[in-house]
Amino acid sequence: MIRFIASDLDGTLLDPNGDLPQETFRTIEQLHRKGILFCAASGRQLTALQQMFAPVADKIMLMAENGAIVSYKGDMLCCSTIAAEDVRRAIDAVGALRGAHALLCTPACAYYQDEAQPFLDLVRASYISNARAALADIAREKKVCKVAVYDDLGPEYNAMQYLPKALPQLRVIQSGGNWLDISEKHANKGSAMRFIRRTLGLRQEECAAFGDHMNDYEMLQECGFPYVTENAYPPLKRLIGKSVGTNSENGVIFAMQAIAAGAMP
Repeated sequence: MIRFIASDLDGTLLDPNGDLPQETFRTIEQLHRKGILFCAASGRQLTALQQMFAPVADKIMLMAENGAIVSYKGDMLCCSTIAAEDVRRAIDAVGALRGAHALLCTPACAYYQDEAQPFLDLVRASYISNARAALADIAREKKVCKVAVYDDLGPEYNAMQYLPKALPQLRVIQSGGNWLDISEKHANKGSAMRFIRRTLGLRQEECAAFGDHMNDYEMLQECGFPYVTENAYPPLKRLIGKSVGTNSENGVIFAMQAIAAGAMP
């Protein structure tokens, strides 16, 4: 019996415009009545997730910054941060790349230095709490849980060819579209999922998860019932093998409603 469902947001639960499907909160309420806990698992910051899911805040868990932060009913259960010297190395490595722009994500705020477009507009649209600052100062003064990188040229052709080799002590993963994420080596949605299972006493076969990109892979592996959306990144689709409808078809919503009704998996 499934007792826990984790879902990525962008490209997975959210529609192509980045909005929650109309049935989201009703579906979460339906799962809650059945004793199934929903977790929004995203690369987005905790503040943004808290705002997005405010109507059901007392009924869900939040996994923010690609697993670096886990929060439940307003309590931060865990927060993985990057050593200050590694943050500085990441800033330098991103700064050496043409078309790459760094964003330092702390539990409370995301800091940018570049004001290039479309990077700046995307930051302001996706990160509710954001501020301009000297990144070197933030690395020295704040606890950074993730370095997000926007790549004008496309990560697979630019930053992903260079940053994993330049930062072997860190985890570098493409997170969707023109974005990639740099985090502490063992901070990912999979390690967050293991933490959640230990905390809640869940068995792997009691957990389902939905994702669409490689930053979801470890989380999907940690759940007995992993699914990708039909619009998912093709290499991830090949690795997982089981899919639901696209995010434009509300595939995850229909799948969660089926789970609540006992029809899936």
